[in-house]
Amino acid sequence: MIKVGIIGSTGYAGAELVRLLTNHKDAEIVWYGSRSYIEKPYAEVYGNMFKLVDAKCMDDNMDELAEQADVIFTATPQGLCASLVNDEILSKVKIVDLSADFRLKDVSVYEKWYGIEHKSPQYLDEAVYGLCELYRDEIKGARLIANPGCYTTCSILTAYPLVKEGLIDPQTLIVDAKSGTSGAGRGAKVNNLYCEVNENIKAYGVATHRHTPEIEDQLGKACGKDIVISFTPHLVPMNRGILATEYASLVPHADGSLPTKEELAAAYEKYYKNEKFIRLLPYATPTETKWVEGSNYVDISFKIDERTKRVVMMGAIDNLVKGAAGQAVQNMNLIFGLPEDEGLDLVPSFP
Repeated sequence: MIKVGIIGSTGYAGAELVRLLTNHKDAEIVWYGSRSYIEKPYAEVYGNMFKLVDAKCMDDNMDELAEQADVIFTATPQGLCASLVNDEILSKVKIVDLSADFRLKDVSVYEKWYGIEHKSPQYLDEAVYGLCELYRDEIKGARLIANPGCYTTCSILTAYPLVKEGLIDPQTLIVDAKSGTSGAGRGAKVNNLYCEVNENIKAYGVATHRHTPEIEDQLGKACGKDIVISFTPHLVPMNRGILATEYASLVPHADGSLPTKEELAAAYEKYYKNEKFIRLLPYATPTETKWVEGSNYVDISFKIDERTKRVVMMGAIDNLVKGAAGQAVQNMNLIFGLPEDEGLDLVPSFP
């Protein structure tokens, strides 16, 4: 039985970890960390855990936790994990960090986009980017995992095969993404109040959103060069879900002809045919967040726009599952040699 500690267990992503791991046959949660609710019964914070979780919330003492757990999930704001991790802790326990602290290898890029000093840059080279479908072999046996962001997971996976195969020009990539309000976390913010969000949709972080360099970094690795994209997120009045609509110019063949839908479909099949959690929809079928809600699935589709010589790529995920906690559990499964879908074989819920 894998002993699990969660720092930040009362945030939305942390609570989703608790929900998923409660039904994981090979895992036992031994530490419900929450700086805001120390000594308060977890089931009083989240009533859905009444009669399911008897434990009280504890602090974020990672040194003590490392003595009790086999793996620690840090579902915390940027900067906390980097300030707590050290050689002694990493010698005792695996860490899956749900923040951005170890996603970017260039410390100057991290400090520029996140506006804080990186407290442990010595671990950046070691940390493995935890996008399981792309880095499965590197994740197995790793001791520090940088769990990808929600927007990035959806955006990267939606475009990756076409970027990797050189079928689109990544320098022309535009990502237009929408997220439910749980993506902003559980903290009290005026912009996330019901009256602010309901009956409204708005762009935010225009040309400045922190997930931009993460998407550029991973897709740049796919095509072997630095790229610059346009990424604009939007907040929509729903609890869960991310929808990414992405546009890019097709790269003509040597004879001037454009890639066909069959060629693009073949690229997606090449990389995702055997992926349990990626569902390739029929050609030109729009993806919808309601069909992935509560699950670890990624739904992907595309359509060629003959008039503009571009392709429209569409992806949908649940931001709290595949975009956060589900992917973290998927990483844990890989690290410990378990079936990748253990605890994640979830049918999307509807309505």
